[in-house]
Amino acid sequence: MPRVVVRGAGLASVVLGPGESLLFGRAPHGVVGPARPGRVVVTLPDCAPHVSRLVGELAVGADVVSLTWLGAGEAQLSSLFDAPGGARRVILTRSASALLDVGENQLVLLLGRNGPGDGFADLLITVDVEHVASTSEVGFGAGGDDTRTGPGLVRGGRDWFVALALCEPWLVGADDYPRPPSNREIFERVREWHGYTWNLHRPQRVDDAIRAIAAIAFGAADDPFGAPHAGRLQNTRFAVARRAAEVRLVTAADLAEVERTARNRKLPPPPSSPGHPPAP
Repeated sequence: MPRVVVRGAGLASVVLGPGESLLFGRAPHGVVGPARPGRVVVTLPDCAPHVSRLVGELAVGADVVSLTWLGAGEAQLSSLFDAPGGARRVILTRSASALLDVGENQLVLLLGRNGPGDGFADLLITVDVEHVASTSEVGFGAGGDDTRTGPGLVRGGRDWFVALALCEPWLVGADDYPRPPSNREIFERVREWHGYTWNLHRPQRVDDAIRAIAAIAFGAADDPFGAPHAGRLQNTRFAVARRAAEVRLVTAADLAEVERTARNRKLPPPPSSPGHPPAP
């Protein structure tokens, strides 16, 4: 099932799942009213005055993610594939719709942001689409247990592995005031545990995952990324790591399981029995 993270400069990350939608623009609340269950309404920061009050709707279905453009101006949608050189660009006009690809999608409101002086600049919104196992599918590890380990965090997905690496100092019971791992350390741990890393070698991908984890661990009202940071960003990351461990988004048992799976993957295969050819 799709899982979507929407982010932009000055915009708190928004996490969406199937059946949820996001409406956004310069002043969307005056058009669609307050948010309701399953629908998020977001005011884009620093919008130019000519931008429509409601410019777009992002809808997450059971299998696909669609974007409908509702604004008077134009926007450019770019989809960045994991495959080398893979990309597409589409110009969106009013009433146009497009399906978003898995991976990073960039939506640019052309000249939609107040620029220096009396000028305007492009406004960039990034939509990260990931397909994760549903609760009815088999997740990481053996058996068909429920793969959801917390509200919005799916076992075996990118954010679950990032949360595990982020919380590792707390999960192993370090008593010497543990520090949160760096982006590079998180990438290396996920690579060691899982092999596939969801492009976490790019620091922004790690930051996106940590923001999504924070929204789940604290809730929208208390999300530390939802307000301007007072102090070092490292302090916010420390708070997210400690909170995620406290509310058991990931556990010491999860850590032990991924360590065991990684060790087993590295073990050489057993020798073939006498008189039997080796397995193909």
